[in-house]
Amino acid sequence: MSVQEHDLVVIGAGPGGYVAAIRAAQLGMNVACVEREARLGGTCLRIGCIPSKALLESSEKYAEARKGFPRHGIKLGGEVGLDLAAMMKRKDDVVLALTKGVEGLFRKNNVTRVVGHGRLAGPGRVVVEGPDGTVELAAKNVVLAPGSVSAPLRGVEIDGKTVVTSTEALSFDAVPGHLAVIGAGAIGLELGTVWRRLGAKVTVLEYFDRIVPGLDLEIAVEALKIFKRQGLEFRLGARVLAARADGDGAVVEAEGAEPLRCDKVLVAVGRMPATKDLGLETVGIATDGKGRIEIDEKFRTNAAGVYAIGDAVRGVMLAHKAEEEAVACVEGIAGQFGHVDYDAIPAIVYTDPEIASVGKTEEDLKAAGVEYKVGAFPFIANGRARAIGATDGKAKILADARTDRILGVHIVGARAGDLIAEAATAMAFKASAEDVARACHAHPTLSEVVKEAALGVAGRSIHI
Repeated sequence: MSVQEHDLVVIGAGPGGYVAAIRAAQLGMNVACVEREARLGGTCLRIGCIPSKALLESSEKYAEARKGFPRHGIKLGGEVGLDLAAMMKRKDDVVLALTKGVEGLFRKNNVTRVVGHGRLAGPGRVVVEGPDGTVELAAKNVVLAPGSVSAPLRGVEIDGKTVVTSTEALSFDAVPGHLAVIGAGAIGLELGTVWRRLGAKVTVLEYFDRIVPGLDLEIAVEALKIFKRQGLEFRLGARVLAARADGDGAVVEAEGAEPLRCDKVLVAVGRMPATKDLGLETVGIATDGKGRIEIDEKFRTNAAGVYAIGDAVRGVMLAHKAEEEAVACVEGIAGQFGHVDYDAIPAIVYTDPEIASVGKTEEDLKAAGVEYKVGAFPFIANGRARAIGATDGKAKILADARTDRILGVHIVGARAGDLIAEAATAMAFKASAEDVARACHAHPTLSEVVKEAALGVAGRSIHI
């Protein structure tokens, strides 16, 4: 078997892997990227972030056409209908265009694409088993970016048809009459929202006594009220014991409650690192109790020349976190200074309204004994929110009580996912609430909600 020589081999072509490959090529390295799926982009692009956002957009337009247009004086000639097949085709077209875009970027930057499942095979060696046989790659440095997979739940029998993961829930061929969602995190709420808008009854079961665990509690409570008004049903504090296909539908059993009968079940209890079958043992790399690869501050594993990033290592499992780590990692390999500010990585739930967060929550600060100030401002007092009919929610800024440095920003409201970028930028530059408050924000825009919240830290909000 001939051996292909490269400066760097990247295993995985998701947001972390393909960004690492492209950035390394920009820095002059001879790069090969190994991906077993036919399409590049990883879970995020193919069966996660992008297709779910496409369906969220389509379903929001459908719901708006059915119930929202009359408020704007728009009359339709007849009943608004749903062509689910066309909606799914649009989603698939969006995904296909973006995967082809990554292929184009590989060609532009002379990244060698290797199709197949890649494994470490000793120091400086990667073996790839692909459709055309086995290929061996040699490189001084290897970056592991295998991504993650849906986490299972004990007692839940996933069959991919009736009891499903997010992958299958993105491609239902009909709207389920009743969809049970296990897990009130981002994935569960987003896909639950899609199918509720399209006509399904949706019941969300969550182990904790709140939704979106880990995000700011006040914002989570506000979001829960909004989602209930929209028609989502919640069973909080529900410890699911079992879920399985049953006859023409499914049944979910939770501790201390009557069994829930429904048509389909979506299991959305999180994700786990896809670190199995990577050949880690051939170079002496071990994983922790959660299957994560241990790394140092430069993304180095304990094996010389082997690095790891993204969902396979510590930290939040977010595509943009993986991208930042990818750039920092390969820049470090190239002798440059790579850095990721883990205190300024935003998290977003793309419901309507969106939920966005960056930095510390109030619960974090209380637990750490940090003295802080709070500024908040409701969307209902914002002119642009009134004009577009999106008045639910609020923005909230937490700042150090002594220095005024922004410690966390949390938003539930229209375009929160876009608004949080200002907060992340401010935090990256160690800005104070006063800095944001004194920056001129165009009027009328939703960004003024953030400005007013910053003013509120010092008790100076103007419009409330």
